[in-house]
Amino acid sequence: MTTMTQPNPTYKRGDVILVLFPDSNLLTAKPRPGLIVQSDNLQTGLSQVIVAMITSKMFRAYHSSRVTILLSTSEGQQSGLLTDSVVMTDNLATIVESAIDRVIGSLPMTKVDVALRHTLNL
Repeated sequence: MTTMTQPNPTYKRGDVILVLFPDSNLLTAKPRPGLIVQSDNLQTGLSQVIVAMITSKMFRAYHSSRVTILLSTSEGQQSGLLTDSVVMTDNLATIVESAIDRVIGSLPMTKVDVALRHTLNL
């Protein structure tokens, strides 16, 4: 996976990205799609973003902390994903921007926000 060459890449909440996402053991990582869930212009002074993992393992759907993305829908078509997928708001990671390959699409955040509220008990 290549890194972006922009000196100050900017990403937006709702962007679907290809990213080197860490495994739960934090020792390994693999390229996969992710969804930027942090606030725009958070301005922490750190070049990192909070990302929800996206998986194509559809058996992981059907939980209140997860959002199903179907390619047959307009949402799915604008996502840039190659297959039906699940946004897992219960699997978040803080990713350094240099681990992001590129933006592939976007998703509306309404259902994701509901799932995040469930995950974080907000």
